[in-house]
Amino acid sequence: MERHGALKGEISILERQIFDFLGYQWAPILTNFVHIIIVILGLFGTVQFRPRYVTGYAVWLVLWMTWNVFIICFYLEVGDLSKDSDLIMTFNISMHRSWWMENGPGCRVTPVTPPPSWAPEDHRYISIAGCLLEYQYVEVAHSSLQILLALVGFIYACYVVKLISEEEDSFDFIGGFDSYGYQGPQKTSHLQLQPMYMAK
Repeated sequence: MERHGALKGEISILERQIFDFLGYQWAPILTNFVHIIIVILGLFGTVQFRPRYVTGYAVWLVLWMTWNVFIICFYLEVGDLSKDSDLIMTFNISMHRSWWMENGPGCRVTPVTPPPSWAPEDHRYISIAGCLLEYQYVEVAHSSLQILLALVGFIYACYVVKLISEEEDSFDFIGGFDSYGYQGPQKTSHLQLQPMYMAK
């Protein structure tokens, strides 16, 4: 069950990674990449019964949920956050915005000519109209889905760690991993070995 939930989360994060790449959103791209790696480690820990890996996965999911809450606050411009800031999503490397800004459902993009004098020469200046759903709400929906999947994953990870711990405890009870209580079979010999001398 844990594996199926993680697989669904993996597919949804790959979809999100593609659209973040298309929008040159460098901070989400890096965070998504780390998430993919840790999900793989969490799956490995589940299959191999490694509670440390699964615990690390659960801790990461808390951070992942926090990141997605921040993304929601960023796009909804909670407090002093502004969705037009270049610093947070693109590290001030580019002026790109979310891919959904121009490619959202129903959006019509019209180039503005001539561009204003302040617009960079290597960028086009456009007008966007007719969107059925504004891009910030698409991003909020993506982050909300990630929070939901991470919450399910966190619950499953805690359940898996509990199961692994119980199995280890029951195995300890019968002397499986109990290093101080378990001693291997002792080799005993009833024969006394005596040196042999050959007569010449």
